Amino acid sequence: MAETLLITALGGVIVGLLLTVFGGGGSVLATPWLLYAVGVADAHIAIGTSAAAVAVNAATGLAVQARAGRVKWPCATVFAVAGLAGSLIGAHFGKQMDGAHLVKWFAIAMIAIAISMVIPRKSEGDPSVHLQPDMVLKLAPVGLVAGLAAGFFGIGGGFLIAPGLMASTGMTLANAAASSLVSVTLFGGATSTSYALSGQVDWALFAALVAGGAIGALFGAPVSRWLASRIAVARFGFAGFVVAVAIYILLR
Repeated sequence: MAETLLITALGGVIVGLLLTVFGGGGSVLATPWLLYAVGVADAHIAIGTSAAAVAVNAATGLAVQARAGRVKWPCATVFAVAGLAGSLIGAHFGKQMDGAHLVKWFAIAMIAIAISMVIPRKSEGDPSVHLQPDMVLKLAPVGLVAGLAAGFFGIGGGFLIAPGLMASTGMTLANAAASSLVSVTLFGGATSTSYALSGQVDWALFAALVAGGAIGALFGAPVSRWLASRIAVARFGFAGFVVAVAIYILLR
């Protein structure tokens, strides 16, 4: 058991490091790590456990961003509340699906996330944006869709949330990335709660993932500085790695 927890924690280190360096995408590797490196036999347990760890990691990041004043709370809250229902619905259907089929769909989602990582995004926007009535009509449906994806696949859904916030409100990329953590925390918490109520969260592995993620986040800051001049190349490399893992899953 000690060896299993150590391997799980190592995966947490990798995920925490990648999340800190790239600001998203890293958590999608948690489920494959639990399945193929740790040896979790049940795909649903792997997804439920990783969703719980993602929620904790996102909450930690949210606290940092909130102190820095980057979170647009009204916009983020509308998006997150709308997506909460979606995440619960998505988790329900994910639990009903055969584990092998669910993992195949998860691999397809990984490819979509990798593609989203390399799409250039303009950082221009309104840093003083405030929630307007017409924005609610845009935020709510996009939040619902993002929540559905997050719940179904047991991922944070940040690859949908940040662009959705920018398109719906016109906020800056920095504000969107910070505000997206409200939804990632809520979606991950709702998804993992749904799985936990079905007995599909391994709490020992969850604790190891979270502990490893904290260590990875500490290493993330110096690595980010080292990669500052070559971050675009590193992002493409990481996206290619995610696609390679997804292809491996599909071929198994």
